[in-house]
Amino acid sequence: MKSLKLLTVCGLCALGFIGASGQTKSDASIPHLQKKGTATQLIVDGKPFLALAGELHNNSATSLEFMKPLWPMLVEARFNTVLVGVSWNQIEPQEGMFDFHVLDGVIQEARNHKLRVVLLWFGSWKNSLSSYAPDWVKRDFERFPRAQFEGGVSIEELSTLSEANREADARAFAALMRHVKQADGQQHTVIMIQVENEVGMHTIIRDQSPAASKALAGPVPGELMDYLQQHKDTLIPEFRQVWATNGFKTSGTWEEVFGKGPGTDGIFMAWNYARYIGRVAGAGKAEYPLPMYVNAALYGIPKTPEFVPSHGRPWDLVMDLWHAGGPQIDVLSPDIYSDGDFAGFCSRYTQSGNPLLIPETGGGPGVIGKALYAFGRHDAICFAPFGIDRTASNSPIATAYGLLAQLSPMILEHQGNGTMSAVLMGPNDPPQKVKVGEYTLEVAPARPRGGAGATPAPQTTPGVGLFIATKLNEYFVVGNGLTVTFSSSVPEAPLAGMGTVEEGTFVNGCWVPGRLLAGDDTSQGDFLRLQNMGIMRVTVYRYR
Repeated sequence: MKSLKLLTVCGLCALGFIGASGQTKSDASIPHLQKKGTATQLIVDGKPFLALAGELHNNSATSLEFMKPLWPMLVEARFNTVLVGVSWNQIEPQEGMFDFHVLDGVIQEARNHKLRVVLLWFGSWKNSLSSYAPDWVKRDFERFPRAQFEGGVSIEELSTLSEANREADARAFAALMRHVKQADGQQHTVIMIQVENEVGMHTIIRDQSPAASKALAGPVPGELMDYLQQHKDTLIPEFRQVWATNGFKTSGTWEEVFGKGPGTDGIFMAWNYARYIGRVAGAGKAEYPLPMYVNAALYGIPKTPEFVPSHGRPWDLVMDLWHAGGPQIDVLSPDIYSDGDFAGFCSRYTQSGNPLLIPETGGGPGVIGKALYAFGRHDAICFAPFGIDRTASNSPIATAYGLLAQLSPMILEHQGNGTMSAVLMGPNDPPQKVKVGEYTLEVAPARPRGGAGATPAPQTTPGVGLFIATKLNEYFVVGNGLTVTFSSSVPEAPLAGMGTVEEGTFVNGCWVPGRLLAGDDTSQGDFLRLQNMGIMRVTVYRYR
């Protein structure tokens, strides 16, 4: 009778969530993050997992009928993970009354198609605003106050200063996580959670409501001051400089500690968002502690080395405030739509031990290089182009994920130990040197074929190369638009040459060689030419 009661309460029987013993896994360990050398890996069913993901449009997963034709398409396009929105209004249309039937169907269909799911919680905020909050929250503006412009005009953004707002969101999120555990705690279809979406003040730097202004005029909370003092030498440099400029004060009002101006307004709002979302995440983790992240909209960042106001967003400049205020949040994640500074954003979001997780990016031709670079250079946990509802099996991201599916076991094995790297560069960028394993690789934009007067074919996307040292003198390489020269640092054998160079593919994890390359294809052994995103196995030797 106990099992029957569980089925009735969860509403899962008709959907097949709980059934014959063959449908559930014996491994009870839930998905979690785990350090491996300098990398952080996502562990799913006891094994490291590379999320070759994509995000659906915001409202796609609110209709099971709408989703029906999408599932086979996602499989055909080689995704192994899909990012799916679930809103507060969707699951709690009336206060205290929860409806999970659409979510149950989405999880079941993902499981049927052997896809993992990352749930995106559209709670208090989505793209800064509060459009996904339930009607009963929106209507009761006295109980659930908004942020305000100066002069008392409300914005359609729930205030971070309201305990009622925070606790209502936390209760709903806890109910969601409790249900996910009941529905999926054995199968692990759902592997991560995004808490809120692209939070931050929409049109102004800080909330101008009387409650916010009173808090800004009050003392900086003791827990933040304690964190800053404990991490003084490892704070993000730009943020540390703001504190240093004002004398490293250990107490005082926000303006006394950080100075007066828009930078401090942004610091104040970052702390309040972090505290609010940390509380929501903590309530959910108390029910089912899946890895949780918060994503950052990167638009509007001025190109200046100085500290700039963040509007409360989880930008890299204010990572320390988010770590201090929301320790329940596992990862701060950038939504990177800029092709021009993709590598820079990846680097900035791996400061202070923050793992790289890219939950939104563009899906154009350059996505292949961005995906290879994120996983190869920065040990990314997840990479997800946005708006994959119409992705075809011959799209650029399908091509990228076809390659990465072949390489995933090798990538996961070599994360965090210095035997893997990647380079992303434009046609006019200077050469880069990267140490991979026992050799140094000099990587440059592709050189023209032919004589001195030859011109290279126009390159419309950045060149990319992913390099993995599998043995002392063996590398697997994939990429396009670059040339690679190997060099040795051993004094008694300072020169390096290429031995065997062969194309090939991985089939069921085994290397299947194709053409052997030499002569013109390796410039007589002078350098390796990366082209057409083909995978190559290269042996290297030293000599003098």
